[in-house]
Amino acid sequence: MSTSEDKPELLSRVHQEGDVEIVDRSQKDKDEEEEGKGGFLDKVKDFIHDIGEKIEGTIGFGKPTADVSAIHIPKINLERADIVVDVLVKNPNPVPIPLIDINYLVESDGRKLVSGLIPDAGTLKAHGEETVKIPLTLIYDDIKSTYNDINPGMIIPYRIKVDLIVDVPVLGRLTLPLEKCGEIPIPKKPDVDIEKIKFQKFSLEETVAILHVRLENLNDFDLGLNDLDCEVWLCDVSIGKAEISDSIKLDKNGSGLINVPMTFRPKDFGSALWDMIRGKGTGYTIKGNVDVDTPFGAMKLPIIKEGGSTRLKKEDDDDDDDEE
Repeated sequence: MSTSEDKPELLSRVHQEGDVEIVDRSQKDKDEEEEGKGGFLDKVKDFIHDIGEKIEGTIGFGKPTADVSAIHIPKINLERADIVVDVLVKNPNPVPIPLIDINYLVESDGRKLVSGLIPDAGTLKAHGEETVKIPLTLIYDDIKSTYNDINPGMIIPYRIKVDLIVDVPVLGRLTLPLEKCGEIPIPKKPDVDIEKIKFQKFSLEETVAILHVRLENLNDFDLGLNDLDCEVWLCDVSIGKAEISDSIKLDKNGSGLINVPMTFRPKDFGSALWDMIRGKGTGYTIKGNVDVDTPFGAMKLPIIKEGGSTRLKKEDDDDDDDEE
């Protein structure tokens, strides 16, 4: 008769001699249950995938397409450049889809100039196409303070990167990456100098004169001058304002001469009048603006010079200053 102490040895002998496997029934049931659950979830996923493909094939859901159609610079001056990126987006789906976010980055030679996010950018109509306008602004002071080698008057390369994030039924959230390269200027105001003043008519009550104004283009791109308006002071006395429409081309890093007619009263100058009449150097200040065309669009640039010196000449005086 065997005792309880002999049972482990007996069980071990039976397992060895008869190749009998002892299985924990509760563990086996648990494994089968887990296997059943996994198979069920896989079947559900396959079913949903098959239904999605059938819906997509029947209704015609597809991935939208996008392309940068144009880049505009509606405003540019010494402080900033406003840029608008036109993106043509086509939605092939039978339902409108939301344009969730627009991420953008503008860089030059791998260096970030500006970046941002436009949330909730609108909705793309079904079976249609539309142009999405993305406004950007470059602040020149920020750029120049960050990168010492970027200076006024230069043209710098840029690369605009845009990610459009849309949400398409069945397909889910998609990102449409876009990229466009180009060039943009960092404008610099022209240098201005009144080389001389020639009198056409002289009297103490009214003097008609022509100011020979030289403009120097300090930019690496051409300027097409269309209009100039200015105010001029001689010996700290304002002789008036002038506005002329005269078209001249200022080549990059070149200069040009423009004649500005002025009418003023010399007796308002007091004792300084006699120095002017004797042909001595006359101090002047000129302030104004020029409207110019550039390869990057129209610009309005300031002109200013204080503490300049010019000469007064009779109209029949001949010299070499008229040469450009």
